[in-house]
Amino acid sequence: MKHFIVEITYTVPFEQLKDIVPLHRQFLEEGYQRGLLLCSGPLPSRTGGIVVARAASLEELQDFFERDPYHLQDIATHHCVEFEPVKHQAFLSAWVSGAENPAG
Repeated sequence: MKHFIVEITYTVPFEQLKDIVPLHRQFLEEGYQRGLLLCSGPLPSRTGGIVVARAASLEELQDFFERDPYHLQDIATHHCVEFEPVKHQAFLSAWVSGAENPAG
């Protein structure tokens, strides 16, 4: 498994996102169910958000985020940065190793 930080940057003022936020969060739930996502949330500045994710490849993660309502509505961009989690809290060991995947 490869690990990523996904930076989501809004291309419109946050006020224009309010109707799409529930759809975006519903979309993210699929990523949690598939074991792709560890955590996500908005930036305090309300200019975007951050997602910690894993996938077999960058392409798999990009394909997933192409279905994000933010992307489909052209109101945000997604920038994926791969990293190697060589240190982590013990409770994350299964997730980091790829052993924890509810989708099997």
